[in-house]
Amino acid sequence: MRVKRYVVNDLPEALPMIRSELGKDAVILNTKEIRVGGFMGMFRKKKMEVIAAIESGAAASKPQAQSRQAADFNAVMTAINETVQQRTNAAAAAVQPSIESRGDGFPGAAYAAAGGAASKLPQQPQAPNVSTAVMERPDSSAALSRINDELLDEIRVIKQSLLQLSVNRPNQDLPIAMRKLYERLVDQEVDADLIRRLLDSTEETLRSQALPYSTETVWEIARQTLLEWLQPLSGERIREDARIVHFVGPTGVGKTTTIAKLAAEQTIKRGRKVGFITSDTYRIAAVDQLRTYANILNVPIEVVFSPMDLMKAFNQLEDRELIYMDTAGRNFRNELHVSEVNSLLQTNETSETVLVLSLTGKTRDMMAVADNFAKYGVTKALFTKLDETSVFGAILNLALNYQLIPTFVARGQTVPDDIEPFNAETYVNDLLGEAADE
Repeated sequence: MRVKRYVVNDLPEALPMIRSELGKDAVILNTKEIRVGGFMGMFRKKKMEVIAAIESGAAASKPQAQSRQAADFNAVMTAINETVQQRTNAAAAAVQPSIESRGDGFPGAAYAAAGGAASKLPQQPQAPNVSTAVMERPDSSAALSRINDELLDEIRVIKQSLLQLSVNRPNQDLPIAMRKLYERLVDQEVDADLIRRLLDSTEETLRSQALPYSTETVWEIARQTLLEWLQPLSGERIREDARIVHFVGPTGVGKTTTIAKLAAEQTIKRGRKVGFITSDTYRIAAVDQLRTYANILNVPIEVVFSPMDLMKAFNQLEDRELIYMDTAGRNFRNELHVSEVNSLLQTNETSETVLVLSLTGKTRDMMAVADNFAKYGVTKALFTKLDETSVFGAILNLALNYQLIPTFVARGQTVPDDIEPFNAETYVNDLLGEAADE
């Protein structure tokens, strides 16, 4: 038997190393937390020691290989459970003194409950359940907040790793057409949980209707299933009665160009009186860009530097039927920046806020941004740069996981032509592609 020791930051980091060096049949024998480095016993960093092994000798038969793979999967689950338990215990130990010093009888059982939730992780990893008890502490300190963030981040990584493992394992025995569908969805960066749901739903339909596992049939069933999932979120646009529409989103996603496209459609095609407000005073020449569009469309523009300037800007545009407001692009993975922008969106008039996202960005970053804006009631999104990517899974992930309604999609720079309302059927066709081409 060949045995090897790995020292990594966390367990998911060790998995690809083990498979690369020892092969897919390697088994994790033991994991434990250790401390390395430092100076004279101080400032030592926490690491994870992982012991893996693989049986040497003749190649095993397929049933034996599958058995070892199952053992590997179970070992990973057990090790991850131990990691989460250690993190939870550390969080409980860190906050216990502050709990005892309160003297108000606040029970510490919440942390035991968190530990109990963590022990159930192998059956169904639920990151929010593990962290809820810690996050709801009314007297959280800076140290507690840091522990909470580390715990939650690690559990999110663990959950995603487990979901990916749960999808990868059955893929080996799938029929060819189902395997092609799986590979297409992975290439499109669809969330692992959604892939599993779609595969299960498609296979159930094939079995219940005794349909053949042909590529065309599998694609058609998957297409219909996705349309059913998206149907409740399709058909909604920016409200017609909204006089003020705020556009928010990270830097570089194309908010200003998108506003120009929509304003051109409203002024040229529908004859409405449109006005611009911009608070994007952070980016160099951002105001000049929107002012250029305003001059071309013969639309008035107001610049605001703080929430106190908003009332004056609205008074200047009181004769306008529709006002588009451009906000500064910031790092909206930071909740503080989101709250700053949200302070500019308060108005007594009928308004709506649209989150603008670029499909060329990372799905994980887009989900973090959507999560922060969802806390302030933002439910609609506009996706840009569809012409610059061939990966469309982020729209499905955000729509189903965050109930973020797609309103428009933009496919280029031409004003006002390269924008259109979101169409679920067109989107699903882009997402799945043609079955014959797979």
